Amino acid sequence: MPAIRGIRAAVPGHRLVLATTRALEPLAALIDAVDEVLPAVELEPLDWAGPPPELAVDLHGKGPASHVVVAGLHPQRLLTFDSPGYPGPTWYADEHEVRRWCRLVDEGLDVRCAPDALDLRVPDVEPPVRGVAVVHPGAAFPGRRWPAERFAAVARHLRAQGHDVRVTGGPAEVELARSVAAAAGLPDDAVLAGRTSSLGLAAVVAAAAVVVCGDTGVAHLATAYRRPSVVLFGPVSPALWGPPSRPQHVVLWHGDGTGDPHGTALDPALARITVDEVTAALDALL
Repeated sequence: MPAIRGIRAAVPGHRLVLATTRALEPLAALIDAVDEVLPAVELEPLDWAGPPPELAVDLHGKGPASHVVVAGLHPQRLLTFDSPGYPGPTWYADEHEVRRWCRLVDEGLDVRCAPDALDLRVPDVEPPVRGVAVVHPGAAFPGRRWPAERFAAVARHLRAQGHDVRVTGGPAEVELARSVAAAAGLPDDAVLAGRTSSLGLAAVVAAAAVVVCGDTGVAHLATAYRRPSVVLFGPVSPALWGPPSRPQHVVLWHGDGTGDPHGTALDPALARITVDEVTAALDALL
């Protein structure tokens, strides 16, 4: 979002079209700098019927696989990271994602991005609950999923402290969320997994008292809405994907950055995070 806002500042009179997957389309429409969202399939040609754009920017990756997608629009100007056949700024593997894309725009368009410009508009939908403690046990890959029984222990702690606890997740995470809720002694209606759209989930996070989750999209929503959060990192360093340095965001990590974010088994660094650490962080935060 900071990079997109930087592009808007560099070309204020242009129509800004953001190509992204259908899953992210509703959330992308909440970015104030975006005029239009173009549904896309990752690394496949864009279904663009308009004229060649004056400027196309690759905010997806560092190599030709994504560069060719935007180059296929035949823009008057193309901005990408440097790779064979595509001159541009240098990609640094140890750079935080937010600063990486800001630097691409800074250097390529001679404009200053604001790395902390991460806020997202609150959806125009009423969340099913407000002021709850959100426990989100899911993540795209097992390597980034803290054990369900530990999430349940955290949920029990939050409930004992008087919080209304809700367990969130996507349609594929319903059983995981139910198992966490059951182990925590929560009622059936505490499970929001599979019952909210992406906009509904964003609305829940925007109105939450606190969020507990792993290195996944809900952590970024907590950042976007400046909600108190405790985020558990494992295979990937928070120096690459973590929230900005704000007092309401707490990061727990015991790794060295050598893990596999797409791993099929619990990452050892994530496994080293204890329930007591998480509950202590929540008590201090709240």
